[in-house]
Amino acid sequence: MRILITGGAGFLGSHLAEHFLGQGHRVIVLDNFITGSIDNIKGLMPHPDFTLIKQDVTEYISAPGRLDAVFHFASPASPADYAQFPIQTLKAGALGTHKTLGLAKDKRAVYVLASTSEVYGDPLVSPQPESYWGNVNPIGPRGVYDEAKRFAEAMAMAYHRTHRVKVHIARIFNTYGPRMRKNDGRAVPNFITQALEGRPLTVYGRGRQTRSLCFVSDLVRGLDKLLHSGVASPVNLGNPDEHAIIDIARLIKRLAGSKSRIAFKPLPVDDPKVRRPDISLAIAKLRWRPVVPLEDGLKRTIDYFRRQASSYSSNESSPPGKNNLIT
Repeated sequence: MRILITGGAGFLGSHLAEHFLGQGHRVIVLDNFITGSIDNIKGLMPHPDFTLIKQDVTEYISAPGRLDAVFHFASPASPADYAQFPIQTLKAGALGTHKTLGLAKDKRAVYVLASTSEVYGDPLVSPQPESYWGNVNPIGPRGVYDEAKRFAEAMAMAYHRTHRVKVHIARIFNTYGPRMRKNDGRAVPNFITQALEGRPLTVYGRGRQTRSLCFVSDLVRGLDKLLHSGVASPVNLGNPDEHAIIDIARLIKRLAGSKSRIAFKPLPVDDPKVRRPDISLAIAKLRWRPVVPLEDGLKRTIDYFRRQASSYSSNESSPPGKNNLIT
């Protein structure tokens, strides 16, 4: 297959690119490096079947030759990112989705949209099934991300119904693993960085809000299965094992061998109190469920952060001029 991945220099996109190259496919990564990093894909650059396009997905995009699949993963994806880039987040969800759907339509390619558990907002039901419409504050600080993804889902389904584009929508729950940024702003990289540096682990509220953490290799496997499925409606991809934030902080502190204390701060506005996917549909339609235990995944992630501690590069690095770089 020949696969285009927008946001392919980001955490999830780079793992997808590596996965598909490993399967013998040709991969084109498109990224403007607002939150992506060249470090995530530098190991892929010499690969003869890898191409990098440095471009904003909200502008006109084209890819010469055939395309078999388009993965739209371009967007700031953490609260810290979309607080810093609110307009870019909305544009990636709206204009970026429109541009990539148009490309998929023109190329007769399968389209996979990276949606999010944030479409459920601060949910009033738990676990969250795909049939739940959510409890979202459209004008709150998280609204730029929530509504961008909700719009993207609506646009994808409109192209599916109107233009018969083969669409898959992945509602991705909290995912972690190597290549997350230390300044990502999400709980796992925050806790690991603070633990390794001996700083207090920052827990918001009393830490009783819950998250369900899925290791990145499990998620990528689920996305691959979704690509080859016949499911057009949204599918939850995540780990249904639910943990309180305070327990995650204590576990990371123990695994990192840290003596850091835990510091409590006020709960952010609209911070979800629960987050747990109902993955019945993924189990039934994709024959998929996560298999990596939380401790194993966290150990691998902590090891990655340790290796990066002395040589962590800025995520604003510009990609070097390579033969397989198109600007």
